[in-house]
Amino acid sequence: MAISSLNKGRTIQFHIQPDSDISASKQLLEQIQFAIASRQYPPGERLPSTRQLAMITGLHRNTISKVYQQLEETGLVESQPGSGIYVKFQDPENGGHPPSIIPDKYPQACHLVKDSLDKLLSQGCSLTQARELFLAEIDWRLRCSARVLLSVPERDLGAGELMTRELEQSLGIPVQLVPTEELSQVLEQAQSATVVTSRYFISELQEVKIPDSIRVITVDIYDYRQELELVYQLPKGSYLGLVSLSKGTLGVAESILHSLRGDDILIVTAQSKDENRLSSIVRSAHTIICDRASYESVQNSINQTREDLIRLPKLFCSENYISTDSIILLQRELGLT
Repeated sequence: MAISSLNKGRTIQFHIQPDSDISASKQLLEQIQFAIASRQYPPGERLPSTRQLAMITGLHRNTISKVYQQLEETGLVESQPGSGIYVKFQDPENGGHPPSIIPDKYPQACHLVKDSLDKLLSQGCSLTQARELFLAEIDWRLRCSARVLLSVPERDLGAGELMTRELEQSLGIPVQLVPTEELSQVLEQAQSATVVTSRYFISELQEVKIPDSIRVITVDIYDYRQELELVYQLPKGSYLGLVSLSKGTLGVAESILHSLRGDDILIVTAQSKDENRLSSIVRSAHTIICDRASYESVQNSINQTREDLIRLPKLFCSENYISTDSIILLQRELGLT
């Protein structure tokens, strides 16, 4: 049995493939991490209870509890006694600087400003002091925006390269890719900067000591609803190729899709820089899903082998890695709109 994540129709499904080489607990962990990182379970959302997941997946409640404990240790969820497990609003521990992007939208901006000002005045601030506080905050954010760093762990620099390309194109400014393991040394030389990372990598970033002059912003990844629907509709026996710059993304995608379809379809992955493996996928796959950064490599491989192909594979390009809402919020945070 399987269950769709909340409020989004048929998207990611929690489903455990018993004959998979990947342990059942890791399958569930990766599926929940993906649902959180892609905001299919947004901040503040309650996750299914251990009893519900046990009934759905067939796993023991102790196994599910251990998965939730792992998620809580990484800071993605929090337990509220007597209520359940909830997705946390992320705000990396960064030396007490102003908060990063808050996922909620505030359409009544004027009311928000007035309410904030009233609270400052009630605490003894004068109007002049409140004005200086607002201006100092804005000035600090603008200074940080002059240099933008994108940080991901070394184990998946491909995801970082993917995010960097997308941010530079969307924001129209230079973005520097820095492995999280080297971030401390880079920040020691920075007077001010904005560090951007994916919610998927937030636990690694929380281990880095961030100076007070540095702002941290966490972005969400795209929810891949269209791609999941496409895979769900593939005929039994289909050969599906997944191509990406990111090795980590391919691993998570393969695990999730295998949980969704099991042995109904054959799934093969390749990084776009691996020409031999990519060529093999192009020659055999019925359908290929790739990210935007890999599209040209896949298309070139198709063109090079076109004469040898009995039929051309259907090519589907995922236009985003970072969610559109996160891009819009990031533009506002950096003063680009």
